[in-house]
Amino acid sequence: MATRPLTPVPGPAPRQQPGAVRLSGAVRATARAARALADPAVLAGAAVEAAWLGAHVATWPLGLVIGAGRADAPAYRVEHLPPVQRGLLVSDIEAAGTPILLVHGIVSNRSIFILLRRGLTRRGFSRVFAMNYSTVSTDVRAAALRLAEEVERIVEETGYERLHVIGHSLGGLIARYYVTRLGGDARVHTLVTLGTPHEGTWAAYALPTHLMRQMRPGSGLMRELADPVPGTRTRFISYWSDADAAIVPQRSAALRHRDLGARNVRLHGAGHLTLPMLGDVVHGISAALAQLDAQGGTTRRGATPLSRRD
Repeated sequence: MATRPLTPVPGPAPRQQPGAVRLSGAVRATARAARALADPAVLAGAAVEAAWLGAHVATWPLGLVIGAGRADAPAYRVEHLPPVQRGLLVSDIEAAGTPILLVHGIVSNRSIFILLRRGLTRRGFSRVFAMNYSTVSTDVRAAALRLAEEVERIVEETGYERLHVIGHSLGGLIARYYVTRLGGDARVHTLVTLGTPHEGTWAAYALPTHLMRQMRPGSGLMRELADPVPGTRTRFISYWSDADAAIVPQRSAALRHRDLGARNVRLHGAGHLTLPMLGDVVHGISAALAQLDAQGGTTRRGATPLSRRD
């Protein structure tokens, strides 16, 4: 099957949301947020979110200079690993070696993945990459082209024809556009999104920038992503939280598209920034990406196999 050309598809004109509709949506979201404050799990999640925000601000400069487009060094010595991690390397070397690319969200960089990247590496995944891109001077379609270039660079460097992508927030939306609109399903075996506004977010009305307008419900970009994409070969997994203050309503971070067959995982009480650091998320992602059989396929029926290397 031929790869579709890497050319952005012009999106339909944005559909203007009536003021009454926007106000009604905001009121409902505020009411839900008020009810959530009575939930101890949400309060605990908010405390963790605040602490992680401070840590992320402190580590943000490191994301500009550390790990620039490089994979973590492959760890071929396995005697120091616990049995579960050692079993991943020994029983499925193809899964352990398949490249993983991490794509950050808005006003962030690859430092948001410090704990996730470490967790994947400790579980035996030997090629974990992270990229930076500008969220100030670009839009989703342009960033998707930048992602396509990074994917091709990784393919050339590693010799693997397909890889996995994990996108946080806006990063997941960029990756989804690449996969479904630019032919990226020929390269991406599994796309995992964390707190991604798949159906837009009312929070995007807070700023009048081009990028924020693209993330509003009913925007031209959202309508383009909702178009049919039959035959897409990528497996989709979406993590969303019922306490994600950046995604309003929170359920908009679930990927509901008839052609994609995504597996949606709901988390309770987790904040937007903490999604990439949660132990349950790291474990769930690791388990999903380890599910490749000896032929480079997957144990999940219907998911596409990895292309074999020469």
